[in-house]
Amino acid sequence: MTLRGRGRSAGLRLRRGSRRARIWVLRSVRRILHWWRVSLQFRVVSTTMLLGLIVMVLLMTFLYQRISDGLVDSRTQTAREDAAYRASEIQAKLDSTDQLDPESIRQLAWSLIRQQSSQTPDQTREVILTPAIDNTRGPERVPTMSIGSDATVLPTELRQAIAADPTHQHTQLVSVSRGEGTVPAVIVGQQVLVPQAGRQELYFVFPLDREQDIMTMMLRTFVLGALVLVILVGLIAYLVTRLVVDPVREAAEVAGRLSSGRLNERMRAKGEDDLATLARSFNDMADSLQTQIRQLEDLSRVQQRFVSDVSHELRTPLTTIRMAAEVIHDARADFAAPVSRSTELLLAEVDRFDELLGELLEISRFDAGGAVLDVEEVDLRAVVDRVVAASASLADNKGVRVRVLGADKPYPCDMDPRRVERILRNLLVNAIEHAEGRPVHIELAANADAVGVAVRDFGVGLQPGQAAMVFNRFWRADPSRNRTTGGTGLGLAIALEDARLHHGWLQVWGTPGGGCRFRLTLPRHAGVPIARAPLPLSEDSARAGHTTDAPTEQPPEVTSGPLTGPLTGPLTGPLTGPLTGPLTTRHGPQPDQRTAGAAVADGSGPS
Repeated sequence: MTLRGRGRSAGLRLRRGSRRARIWVLRSVRRILHWWRVSLQFRVVSTTMLLGLIVMVLLMTFLYQRISDGLVDSRTQTAREDAAYRASEIQAKLDSTDQLDPESIRQLAWSLIRQQSSQTPDQTREVILTPAIDNTRGPERVPTMSIGSDATVLPTELRQAIAADPTHQHTQLVSVSRGEGTVPAVIVGQQVLVPQAGRQELYFVFPLDREQDIMTMMLRTFVLGALVLVILVGLIAYLVTRLVVDPVREAAEVAGRLSSGRLNERMRAKGEDDLATLARSFNDMADSLQTQIRQLEDLSRVQQRFVSDVSHELRTPLTTIRMAAEVIHDARADFAAPVSRSTELLLAEVDRFDELLGELLEISRFDAGGAVLDVEEVDLRAVVDRVVAASASLADNKGVRVRVLGADKPYPCDMDPRRVERILRNLLVNAIEHAEGRPVHIELAANADAVGVAVRDFGVGLQPGQAAMVFNRFWRADPSRNRTTGGTGLGLAIALEDARLHHGWLQVWGTPGGGCRFRLTLPRHAGVPIARAPLPLSEDSARAGHTTDAPTEQPPEVTSGPLTGPLTGPLTGPLTGPLTGPLTTRHGPQPDQRTAGAAVADGSGPS
């Protein structure tokens, strides 16, 4: 292999190793962030350890600095005293000599310097003798002499200070070379008078090797002690937080099991501390909720049975009344005009009563969970055509033009055609009723997993907050508005249940004076969940580009059951209407306000 090939191979291995290291670091960071988000115990322990480490670092820094300053101050004071004594001894010997020739003076000076220096392991003392800055007699008489460090370690500031004040000692901390590194040292300097040579500067250098070794050992001890202490603090925090977190986790698990319907789950209550009190209070709350839920379930079953029984029992007398009404209606030509008109009204109200009983029976089947689908593959376009044809006379009477958009291709879908036709008939009749003579648009669309149909009118619309009540039983946006089609007030509620039975979505959007848009979304294939709606719900969504490919949120869960009485609350939801008011609990996002004055209701899906 050539050198170039080897270099490329080494570079490739280096890049791979660097990439693996980056991936490992990123995964570790993500794992730590995940633990931080999901674990209260991890947050408490890691925060405690981090704060403990910060406190230990600050404390170690303070102690290290104080001890270091103390050692340096002590060593400096000792050095000053030792240097003063030895300088006075050197000066005395210089003053007492009677050999004044230059060679003798140099030999004497060298001898004195060598005597005062020390290179023992316990104490190192270096001596430097150099002519003073202002010495004019010439360095040839007594040149610079040193034992240990040379004169290059002498700071200029120290020499200038001695020249300015020659009668006192001067001290300075410097660094001197030791092998491959440096160590701090204390330099004590003063002037001495050498016969025939004039004023000389005498320096004693005291390296702080021993003090540095002491501080290094202390730093290692501090670091090791801090790490051990932080780990112990972390273990203590872990044990302490477990005493608190474990009951909280148990409460969360028990609450989750309660919410899933296992109402007999309870927490373990031990002792008499705050957590035991919390557990007992939680269990008392669970007992109360279990009692109330069972009472509501019993009441719901009783009222479901009551509605079903009443509806069935009224069938027989209603059939008799209908037969009598039809006989009277057939003979209305023999009656006076007021009586004849009364027979027509009687038959119309009997028909409406019959329709109401039928829808009450249908609602009771939904509430009892007895409604089933008769699924077959049907073209949604054909169902829309039948609904439009059946509502043509009503649209003509109202002066409303019904326009179908997107009907240029088939829309096969697994559905119960009878129920889907009932949904669309209710939506279209409702739109014609509230269109105020303006057009009604029906739009069809489909994507890979769903088909959708939207019914849009441009009539009175909905006030903010009304959309959430559109699918309530017997609810009317305007109680003073007269019905012209004989509706029962249960059509949209049944339409919602039919949509949910298909695992589909039925939603409404509206603005005051701008009309409403109902959107029905059905899965294209039975059992396949809907990922996204093929049609936008609101005009704002359409303008924002929320088309068939736009992802949507998961639909909120809606459950219904008949209850009576003015009971409201998070367990039961709003209860309205005698004997048939829905028990509705919504989970998921609440209806939002898309624009000022716009109302959106999620019947069972996202927008």
